Amino acid sequence: MVKVFPFGLVGVWLARWRSCSAGLAASALFALALVTAPALAAERPVLLVVGDSLSTAYGFEQEAGWVTLLEERLDGSARVVNASISGETSGGGASRLPELLGQHDPDIVLLELGGNDGLRGLPPTQLKANLAGMIEASQAVGAEVLLLGIDIPPNYGQAYRRAFTDVFSRLAETYDTPLVPFLLEGVALEEGLMQSDGIHPTAEAQPIILDNVWPALEPLLESNGVELADISHD
Repeated sequence: MVKVFPFGLVGVWLARWRSCSAGLAASALFALALVTAPALAAERPVLLVVGDSLSTAYGFEQEAGWVTLLEERLDGSARVVNASISGETSGGGASRLPELLGQHDPDIVLLELGGNDGLRGLPPTQLKANLAGMIEASQAVGAEVLLLGIDIPPNYGQAYRRAFTDVFSRLAETYDTPLVPFLLEGVALEEGLMQSDGIHPTAEAQPIILDNVWPALEPLLESNGVELADISHD
């Protein structure tokens, strides 16, 4: 015998089935979003900046610092972690780096250290050993390294100054890493771009510093999937 359902009952059953199907579809989409959102976030390269006061916006608002300006320029296409500490030396950075690498798993490491070593008269051989260890540790976890070179005042003597600045070029050659020869190019000797201490740049100098870093950083960003065509240089 064929059982005949009242028309009204069939309509109610169909409505419930459609509602259930829609709910399942919505749940599936929501679950998919939960899965894909972290995956998409994880695909963004991570930039780890390990530096000293030149990268901490020393003497002015953090928002005006070149690292923050870099993050703004990238506009979400990469995540920037600023692990810089005012007064940091290459020895201090070397001791902190292993934990930072484990915590942030960076794709690119920007090393901006050495200025405080030079001001304290640290032997260039020690600076070289500290930075070499940081480069090797970064490369060992698959990160690319960008060296940000620094200079020291001429009153430290030409021999020491030359040996100090040579550290960066020699390391870049040895480890095949890109190098910004002098982070404060176009800043250090310009009136109004340095603070009264003659060591730290002003807020007005920060866009120039970023522009010094950018050409060497661009290829690393591209190799990590960042679409530079979508990034404004303003």
